[in-house]
Amino acid sequence: MGIFKKINFGLTKTRNKMAGAIDDMLDSFDEITDDLYTELEEILVMGDVGVTTAVEITERLRDEAAKGKIKDANEIRQKIKEIVAEMLDGGEDMGLITVPSIILVIGVNGVGKTTTIGKMAAMYKAQGKSVVLGAADTFRAAAIDQLQIWADRSGVEIIKHKEGADPAAVVFDTINAAKARDHEIIIIDTAGRLHNKKNLMDELNKIYRVIDRELPYSDREVLLVLDATTGQNAVNQAREFKSVADITGIVLTKLDGTARGGVVLAIKNELDIAVKFVGVGEQIDDLQPFKPLAFADGLFDRIDYKEEEDEHIPIAEEVVEEVVEDIVEEIIEETIEETVEDVVEEVAEAEAEEEPQEEQPKKKEKRGFFGLFNRHS
Repeated sequence: MGIFKKINFGLTKTRNKMAGAIDDMLDSFDEITDDLYTELEEILVMGDVGVTTAVEITERLRDEAAKGKIKDANEIRQKIKEIVAEMLDGGEDMGLITVPSIILVIGVNGVGKTTTIGKMAAMYKAQGKSVVLGAADTFRAAAIDQLQIWADRSGVEIIKHKEGADPAAVVFDTINAAKARDHEIIIIDTAGRLHNKKNLMDELNKIYRVIDRELPYSDREVLLVLDATTGQNAVNQAREFKSVADITGIVLTKLDGTARGGVVLAIKNELDIAVKFVGVGEQIDDLQPFKPLAFADGLFDRIDYKEEEDEHIPIAEEVVEEVVEDIVEEIIEETIEETVEDVVEEVAEAEAEEEPQEEQPKKKEKRGFFGLFNRHS
């Protein structure tokens, strides 16, 4: 399943709820009225788009209608898609060019931070890049062990200290390991204890100083992992983290398990933080780079993207047929050889049984006393 199809599939619940409600609403209007905008705004708010973003979308629709670019209710749906795509566009690409580049990952317990790091490592490794993980969330119970499991699954190196160690020391050792072994991507699992802003800020600042000293010119991303199922609470978390850390992007997990996918709009539009990745499943390859146009399409339409993927099907079938033919030929050759050997052995055994046995010289009859007596009697 390709990137666009995975995103489209992950938005199924959100699409069924929000787009379904919009379609039903538009079908009830023959012309554009203020009531249409009011109902549309309510639907967007209920879809976790956020009040501010919902109002902005409806205002832009009013402007388009006033300019004569929207003439009836049926055109509103397409125009909403265009507005959503424009809102989400920009900043979604990871700007990692230097070697090594470093990614700091932040997130509270339960949002899928460790899982995201593991999937991200697997994604970059699949692209042919060398990756090393740094287990710098040293105060959360079992965090290091969990990251070790994902490092093993992804097949990448991990640098770790004992539980309770200084996170900045872990970052220092991870950077030096990356330099020594020519790793291209460094992913650091950092703390996410938002209940104590001062300690979190102090810890992150210490890590930043280590990076500035050891990798002064490296590209750096600070990603905040959020759980899409929490809706507007995810927006509040992003707002709080932004006040204590220099967040450059969002990773939105569990998108496939919620109807609250509209929260992506609120995060990007209200907080001006780009969404970098979305989690659309439990498999190791279900962390997908965020594509604004695919997301906007997925909010309203179920798209199979058959044309793009079907091009590879004939090629795949030819490869499979060739492989099967080779295997069948090998099996036939082996079977014939074994059969011939068995037949030869059976013929040899049969010929051996049919050959007349050589006459053995008769042994002279041994006669004892009674034998002699019998002969002369």
